[in-house]
Amino acid sequence: MTHTARTRTRLRSSHRIAAVALSGALLAPLAPIAFAPHAAAQPSATLAASWTTVTLPNKVIVPGREIGLAGTDNTRLLAGYRGLGGKVVNNLVLRSDNLSKLTPSDQRRLAARKVGVVVDLRTGIERQIQPDRPVPGARWMSADVLGGVPPLALIDLPQAYSAFVNDAQARREIRDTLIAIKNTTAQGRTALFHCTAGKDRTGWVAVTLLTILGVDRATINADYLASNHYRHARANDPLNGVNMGLLNTSYRAVKARYGTFDRYLKVGLKLSDADLAALRRQLLV
Repeated sequence: MTHTARTRTRLRSSHRIAAVALSGALLAPLAPIAFAPHAAAQPSATLAASWTTVTLPNKVIVPGREIGLAGTDNTRLLAGYRGLGGKVVNNLVLRSDNLSKLTPSDQRRLAARKVGVVVDLRTGIERQIQPDRPVPGARWMSADVLGGVPPLALIDLPQAYSAFVNDAQARREIRDTLIAIKNTTAQGRTALFHCTAGKDRTGWVAVTLLTILGVDRATINADYLASNHYRHARANDPLNGVNMGLLNTSYRAVKARYGTFDRYLKVGLKLSDADLAALRRQLLV
């Protein structure tokens, strides 16, 4: 075997190993969570510096926001948050974890909400292992946010959060997701977007959408952190939880690359003033 052939073989092998490791990392949140609030070990000083414990305001966790699906843990509305001009977000957007375990009752419940599009933010391997169950009346759309990032980098969540902003494919897929939300809600129908656990890729899309709608940053951060409540996870749980250290990675990337969130929307995501105005008009009441 030539040196070039040996090199290619090693690269293919490393990519396969990375893909297996990545699938384990991404799908691990779907396993049952052993949650013992008083028995868990305290985080290290280094880890403690990267996450924040936040008391979530009542307006974030309220009865009815989690719509009660039996086959998901983290399906919830963005409705009720106050945005631009004192208007509030309506009930035409759902954020969720994956839909591979939807029950017939769940499917009927989503159909009753007139879900018109399901945007799947996951990678191909995740979709193959746990394909979504269909929602009657809704079209399914792939928006593989992290598909352009090398597998070895995807295992590291801080790198993934940086990629949400810096990777060209991530920006393109996030833009396509927001345009799908715009087009679906223009018809008075509901848009649902999700990843595997509904916390990282879904969390950043929700942050972006709520920023467009003019929701204050404290509420946006609290909605992001609420995944810990709905998933019964600790903020310092690297597989099941979320924390401000991760989210701040994306915020810092926006500031470093674009200066402002508005420039991230218009230059990075290539959203026009008309796109932004339509989202605000259709989602704020």
